[in-house]
Amino acid sequence: MSRFFIEPEQIQGDRIYIRGTDVNHIKNVLRMKPGDELSLSDGETEREYRVGILGFSEDEIECELRFIKEASVELPCQVYLFQGLPKQDKMELVIQKAVELGAYCIVPVAMSRCVVKLDEKKKQSKTARWQAICEAAAKQSKRGLIPQVMPVMDFGKALELAEELDVKLLPYELAEDMDATRKVIGKIKPGQRVGIFIGPEGGFDPKEVEAAKKSNFIPITLGRRILRTETAGMAMLSILMYCLEK
Repeated sequence: MSRFFIEPEQIQGDRIYIRGTDVNHIKNVLRMKPGDELSLSDGETEREYRVGILGFSEDEIECELRFIKEASVELPCQVYLFQGLPKQDKMELVIQKAVELGAYCIVPVAMSRCVVKLDEKKKQSKTARWQAICEAAAKQSKRGLIPQVMPVMDFGKALELAEELDVKLLPYELAEDMDATRKVIGKIKPGQRVGIFIGPEGGFDPKEVEAAKKSNFIPITLGRRILRTETAGMAMLSILMYCLEK
């Protein structure tokens, strides 16, 4: 069943109104008709609104609320993925897969060894596109909320943003001891906020690693093989999903 996101103010008692670009998609692409059922989310809570289509206008779809489902589809922890800017369009893949795997927030970070250099105009346009990809992935994977893609920030700002997180992990190619990694991940509890820093293609600069350690990030290993930057975040999120979901 198709899922779409709405704003809370579009919910008016037992009537819910769909507006914006989804109207054209539902009417002309999916070719849905009055009586067909849709799944809606307000993007803020984990409620799923099951509705039936009552009718179409040019820029709005009127729906009747049938029932509300409170099932949780979110990870028990809020996971913040701090991703070093990769080359080409790899960030789009990272965002898409991170959303599918349950990330709560994605933070693009301009690190010392990033090949990509974005000016302010590019940062804004990229962030807008990444957020659109994020929303599309949230719809496809039937997330209860739309994760946020933060504006591109430098490494220092990213450490400041991570300051209040409960658990801070730094998958690092020079880290060793898989048993220690298992113990660290095994101690993560539902309700905690978890930060993961992923380096770009060139890896972390040693100064960044030291700065992260001073900010209480724990270097961990993801195994004996060197993972690409677009793979490492997916691996980490997959591990957390396996360990935390019941």
